[in-house]
Amino acid sequence: MHATGLNRARIAFYGAGAMAEAIVRGLIEGGVASPGRITVMNRHNADRLEELRSRYGVAAAFDPAARESALSQADIIVLAMKPKDAAAALKALRPLLKDDQLIVSVIAGLSIATMQRLLGRPQPIARTMPNTSSTIGLGAAGISFSASVPPAGREQTLAIFGAIGLTAVVDESQLDAVTAVSGSGPAYLYYMMEAMIEAGVSLGLPPDIARELTVQTVRGAAEMVRRTGEDPAGLRRKVTSPNGTTQAALEVLERLRFREAVGSAMSRCAERSGELGRAIAEEAERQGGEERGGGLSE
Repeated sequence: MHATGLNRARIAFYGAGAMAEAIVRGLIEGGVASPGRITVMNRHNADRLEELRSRYGVAAAFDPAARESALSQADIIVLAMKPKDAAAALKALRPLLKDDQLIVSVIAGLSIATMQRLLGRPQPIARTMPNTSSTIGLGAAGISFSASVPPAGREQTLAIFGAIGLTAVVDESQLDAVTAVSGSGPAYLYYMMEAMIEAGVSLGLPPDIARELTVQTVRGAAEMVRRTGEDPAGLRRKVTSPNGTTQAALEVLERLRFREAVGSAMSRCAERSGELGRAIAEEAERQGGEERGGGLSE
């Protein structure tokens, strides 16, 4: 394989939802991977598979035999199913896997240790936490690797998620913090935008103008930070004239403890991420103990 090896790698997507499609689109449009070496599959929705096949030119595995063949031959398996379906799928993967196949998981909350227990082996696993902006190629993904992932596997994983945005390698223990910052982060900004639009309307602006101004303002502020490389605090100070309008507004936010509210919200988000992760692990272990195969069947 040359470069990251993705152009020659066989990639199987187990799960065909919005995140799987975002990754497929990024890989193909960026010329990172060949559509002819990508296979998509799910358990029941053949119409969705046909949609992806016709849209991107990828292969689709419509039946259990085709799924088993694609999974057993893949160099990289991307797990993109719902958390509730993960235990059955991982248990069913056991007899199909080779030691050097890379598992890339976008399943929220499911730890590397839990996945390896369900697989019954120390399989190379990359656990990722992308966000919804990945669907437009502007995602932010935290990535953690099991000790068994070789350098080439790390490079391939970074190339996969680099095709849909920014990547950051972190210890697995830090993925709850990644969830608080970027995983759930878009929702905080949407919430702020909702409030700005509503306030603009209450101040007399037509709703469409309030929306357009808010969207462009948020977009421009983000680009200013990105392009200048300056700290947000520095840029804030530059637009805050003494005794001016911006200072008046910021004083109200400070009085209402805006910064503390954001910090508390993110701390609770990270805490809840850990809670959900433990619950998912317990449920996955329970289901894994009950399952007797069948995860790839109809």
